[in-house]
Amino acid sequence: MTTGTSLIWSEEFNTPIAWGSKWVGDRTSAYRYGDHNPDDNKLDWLTPNRVIVSDGVATFTATPVGHALENGRQAWHTGLLTTEYSCEGFQVRTGDYIETRVRLPSGTGAWPALWTWKDGENEIDVFEYHPDNPNLLELSNHVNCASTYHTDVDAVAPEKWVTIGTRCGADSVEWYVNGERVCSDGTGVGPDWSAYLILNLSLSAGQYHPAPSGAVPITFDADYLRVYR
Repeated sequence: MTTGTSLIWSEEFNTPIAWGSKWVGDRTSAYRYGDHNPDDNKLDWLTPNRVIVSDGVATFTATPVGHALENGRQAWHTGLLTTEYSCEGFQVRTGDYIETRVRLPSGTGAWPALWTWKDGENEIDVFEYHPDNPNLLELSNHVNCASTYHTDVDAVAPEKWVTIGTRCGADSVEWYVNGERVCSDGTGVGPDWSAYLILNLSLSAGQYHPAPSGAVPITFDADYLRVYR
């Protein structure tokens, strides 16, 4: 965590998912059909029971569905957590620092991410990961069109636990890996930005990264998600 901040919201995954009150898992406005999205090279079909908490860790599990998406590709049941539509409706705001500790997946086609979304935009990608680029994190500010790749063979790898954080500053978005700042974009999100949180496991459809092969379940683990202000 960066200095000079106070914890204002957290999910420690020490109890079952608080569906409805804290989290929603069956829809997001980021997906054209709410619970599934043939766009953006994704095979996702959202199913809340694909996120299970055990021993302080949330495990997202994806498995193929017996039907196709509108584009003819086979859908995969998978998990997503968003604060959008929840009773609490928590949003991060300008200046907030978002941090998560995750175990990166190894399954072909896995596409985990922590990101923000609101009103069809306001997207900050705390991270995106694809196992075919095993040592690389994708870090993006879609609010003001800034992005970079961070490569670290020691900290970033399939099946490795890593802590990733992002400060959403008005004039610059900063990314941290295992407590060290790795990028500052110099553009920021502006003074009045706010958005909902999304933590999920998507499945690549094969256009930019390999799609899943076979029917072996794909998993992704998260230890916690915290927001400081």
